[in-house]
Amino acid sequence: MPTPDNQHDIDIAKVSQRSRDIEDKLPKLRHWAEQGKLILELVKDYWAGRYREVPYWVISTAALALLYVLNPADIIPDVLLGVGYLDDAAILAFCLKLIERELQKYKDWKAANSGGKGNGVIIDVP
Repeated sequence: MPTPDNQHDIDIAKVSQRSRDIEDKLPKLRHWAEQGKLILELVKDYWAGRYREVPYWVISTAALALLYVLNPADIIPDVLLGVGYLDDAAILAFCLKLIERELQKYKDWKAANSGGKGNGVIIDVP
């Protein structure tokens, strides 16, 4: 049983030993962040009137999911390290599943209307 004095060293050693596993998960986390940004861009383009070819329920779903992520006092408070964002990720994943077809249409519209300006990153939706 590790003593409190060396628990920190044991934790650091575990991270070092499992670095490959951690590195394998980072792109997945990056993917979720990119998807969240795409949803945010959809809502912003809708609000600005640039993109209106989307059902209202899609915008409502996207906005509610983003508001949930924004709210620090949700089901699992964000201040709880390690688990505080699990519910946010679950809500975001559920939202993505509901609106994936419309999000793909938005992504296609964004690509067609970028006009070579490079005004945003286009992200593939699985």
